Amino acid sequence: MRAAVVLGHKHSVSELAVAATESSSSDAGAAVLVVDLDGTLVKTDLLLESFLVLFKTRPWMVFMLPLWLLGGKAKLKAEIAARADVPADALVYDEALLGRLRNERATGRRLVLATASDVKYATAVASHVGLFDDVLASHGERNLRGERKLAAIIEYTGGAAFDYAGNEAIDLPIWRKARKVICVDTPTGVVRTVKTFTEPEELRSKRRAYPKLVIKAIRVHQWLKNALVFVPLLAVHRVADTHLDVQVVGAFFAFGLCASSVYILNDLMDLRADRVHPRKRLRPFASGELPITHGFVLIPLLLGGSLAISLTLLPPIFLGALAVYYASTLAYTFVVKQLVVWDVVLLAGLYVMRILAGAAAVPVPPSFWLLAFSMFIFTSLALAKRFSEMDTVQRLGKKESTGRGYQTADIPLLLAMGVAAGYIAVLVMALYINSPEVHALYRRPYALWAICPLLLLWISRIWLKTHRGQMHDDPVVFAAKDALSLVVGALCGACVVVGAW
Repeated sequence: MRAAVVLGHKHSVSELAVAATESSSSDAGAAVLVVDLDGTLVKTDLLLESFLVLFKTRPWMVFMLPLWLLGGKAKLKAEIAARADVPADALVYDEALLGRLRNERATGRRLVLATASDVKYATAVASHVGLFDDVLASHGERNLRGERKLAAIIEYTGGAAFDYAGNEAIDLPIWRKARKVICVDTPTGVVRTVKTFTEPEELRSKRRAYPKLVIKAIRVHQWLKNALVFVPLLAVHRVADTHLDVQVVGAFFAFGLCASSVYILNDLMDLRADRVHPRKRLRPFASGELPITHGFVLIPLLLGGSLAISLTLLPPIFLGALAVYYASTLAYTFVVKQLVVWDVVLLAGLYVMRILAGAAAVPVPPSFWLLAFSMFIFTSLALAKRFSEMDTVQRLGKKESTGRGYQTADIPLLLAMGVAAGYIAVLVMALYINSPEVHALYRRPYALWAICPLLLLWISRIWLKTHRGQMHDDPVVFAAKDALSLVVGALCGACVVVGAW
């Protein structure tokens, strides 16, 4: 990049247009290729990305947004950019367009990046890509969008012909003046409009079907964890009560919708960390396949659905449990996730909270034994999740993970704590089987003793696979898919049935 051109910033466009003409005499016959940034070169919106960074790092600054907006959108972008860093190497680029630009650059063609994003981010992207001669971008006084961007391009080229690559309806005025139109992942309706005045060149990225992206984003498979709300009802042997069954089913869906809203928020907050992860980079928002704006819409919709079910079908105490769960997940997303050990304890607590919510939905008093067993077994599984993440980090040749407080040196300690917590859970189960409560609930309590060796087998295998780097899913989700885990669960269920009847 030879220069950074910004309207009203550093140099006038006229001066740089003269410089551009002088420096490109060798390719005077080729029109300048002007490329849009947001949604075109990168598969995201840098204003929204920078807002998310600001919201995560300085949430109190959100209250300043209306004041900044009073000075115009360009002022808003500049103020956010001054406080939020969005590294260019952490963005997702359109590889098809990049390949095209590299070919154009190889022929000596002049390339210009023109964007409504703030100059800070635009120049960083241009420097990272290393293909652009100049940059036209917004600054604190002028928002380079639509007609304003067109005026800047015309002034820059001195009225000469130019080609333009963009992606949305706001680019239509520029496309109408361009010699050649390049539509990058442009909506079909906009492409039809373009075809009324010219024949565009279309570049489209491979994308998964939209419904699949939404299902992936809300992580329906993670709803398996919410089956824990059924545990209190099963524990007191009241499954035959239809009214209670309906309430627990309602609690399941209320928790699922609430959890999904948090999953989306968590993904939006973790865009940078997810993009450098070998598997999480494929998540809908991290990959750029699902727009950030859709996340902003889905979060309140899912949360509203959860509240509607809770208020309609469930007792007030359940809504209190759901509120505690939601507040805890927010604390995890913004603070606790970066705190070693605290994050594991809170993760385990979120599993236990599902059991407490199930007890509140029925309602039945939660058993001490059930809560003690749950806390230890889920602490073990949470530690397995962290161990697996750090093992991946170590295999990538890094010493610490992005957005976490752990280091690869902690791996042996995570292993020791996780195995110990798992075995203590088995010990709690053994003590429970020998307690007076079991003799009151079960006719043949001795049948439950077979559960202990089955649990020892299962937790030992979980940690063996984790230690070998074979635990790629959340351990709870893994257990729901793993054949041996399902067999162990069925055998444990059979022991309970034999003991009860």
